[in-house]
Amino acid sequence: MNRKRLVLLLMMLIAATFTTGCWDKRELNEMAIVSAVGLDRSKEGKLVGTFQIINPGNVAGALQGGGGSNPPISIYRATGDNVLELDSIASTKISRDMYFAHANLVVIGEELAKEEGLNNIFDAFERSPEFRGTTRVVIARGVKAKDIVETLTAIDKVSAEKVIRTIETTEKTQGKSISINLQEVIKNLLSTGKEPIISGFTVRGNKGKEDKMENTMSSDIEANPIAAGIGVFKDGKLIDWLDGDKALGSMWVLDRIENAHLNLDWEGEKEAITYSVIRQKTNIGAKLVNGKPKISIKVRAEGDIREVNVPLNLTDMHVLIDIEKKLAKDLKKEMEDAIVRAQKNKSDIFGFGELMHESHPKEWKKLEKNWDDDTFPKLAVDVQVETFIRRTGLRNKPYLSNLKKDEQ
Repeated sequence: MNRKRLVLLLMMLIAATFTTGCWDKRELNEMAIVSAVGLDRSKEGKLVGTFQIINPGNVAGALQGGGGSNPPISIYRATGDNVLELDSIASTKISRDMYFAHANLVVIGEELAKEEGLNNIFDAFERSPEFRGTTRVVIARGVKAKDIVETLTAIDKVSAEKVIRTIETTEKTQGKSISINLQEVIKNLLSTGKEPIISGFTVRGNKGKEDKMENTMSSDIEANPIAAGIGVFKDGKLIDWLDGDKALGSMWVLDRIENAHLNLDWEGEKEAITYSVIRQKTNIGAKLVNGKPKISIKVRAEGDIREVNVPLNLTDMHVLIDIEKKLAKDLKKEMEDAIVRAQKNKSDIFGFGELMHESHPKEWKKLEKNWDDDTFPKLAVDVQVETFIRRTGLRNKPYLSNLKKDEQ
C-alpha cells in the first residue's frame, strides 16, 4: 500500500514539473484594446492606419449614466508601407501593448479599395494569431476610413458597434446592405466562382464634428455615420456600387432577405401598398443545356400587407391575387436587373460559378478559366417568383375607401 502511494506521489511530482502555468499572461491594465482599424492611402502613396482604442473606464461610466465629457475611445494613427509596420509604429505611441483579439471592425478606404484592392491588405490580418476571422469589413464610401473610425456616436458608445449594428439592421429591414466578415471576404477572394461584395458606410452631416464629444451631446446628431450601398469587387478591387433596387435585387438572389418591406405602385399611385416579407426562400440550380450552363432561380415569399394608401377592398380574393402577381412581377424585374448589372461588371457576386463547380465538376474545369470574362456575362438565367399574402392587418378595407365616398 505504501509503495502504491509512493508511486502516485512520484507521478504527481513529475506532472507538476511539466505544468507551465500562465507563462504568457497579460494583465488588462497592460493592454490597449483595439476595437476598429481603418486603412487609407496617403497622397505620398503610404498606407495610413487609424486605430480605435477603447477607454474602459469612460465606456463603463457612460453606460452607467456618468461618463462626463471624456470620450469612450481614443484614436491613434500611423503611416507605413504595410499593415505590420503600422502596428509597430502605432505601438510606439501607446503606453500599452495593442491587443487585436477584440477588434470587430475593419474599414477600408474607397480609394485604397479601388486602386490597390484587398489581396495584399488582408494577408496580415489572416496571419495574425490575435485577429479574428469574424471581424466585420466595410468600405468607407465618399469619405476616408479614418472618418468612420474616429466618429463618436451617442447610443453605441463604441462607434465600431454602431457601424456593425447599423449594417445588420439595414440588411434585415431593407435588404440594401450585407453584413460580411473577414473570413467570408477572403474565401470569396480565393474562389474562382464567386466575387466578394462588401457594405459601404459613410458620414452624413457636419463632417468636421464626427470626432468631437459635442456630437454625442445633442438629440440632433450633427455628423451621423450611415450605411451606404454595397460595393462590388472583381479581382480584389472595388469596381462598382449597388444602391436601391439593385442592392435589394442582389440580396434576393443571394437569399439574404429576412423581413424587408416592398413598396408597390398601384393605380397610378407611387408606393401605394407596402408588403412586409415575413419569410422567404431562394433556391438556385445549375444545369447544362446543349452543353451550355444555365442557372434557374426560384423564389417563394410570404408576407403581410402593412400599409395601403389607395382605396382597396382587401376582402376580395381577386384583388389579393392581383397584388400578389404585381409583387412577383416587380420582384422578378429587380432580381433580373441586378443580375444584368453583375454581368456587365463581369463579376459573379452571386456564386453561380461555385454552384456550377459543385453540380458539374468536370465541365467546370473547362469553364473556370474564362468564367468571369466570357461565360458569366452571357450566362442564361431564368428567374421565377411566387409571392403570397398571408395577412392584411387589423383592417381589411382601408378607411380611405370611406373618405372617397364622402368626397363624392
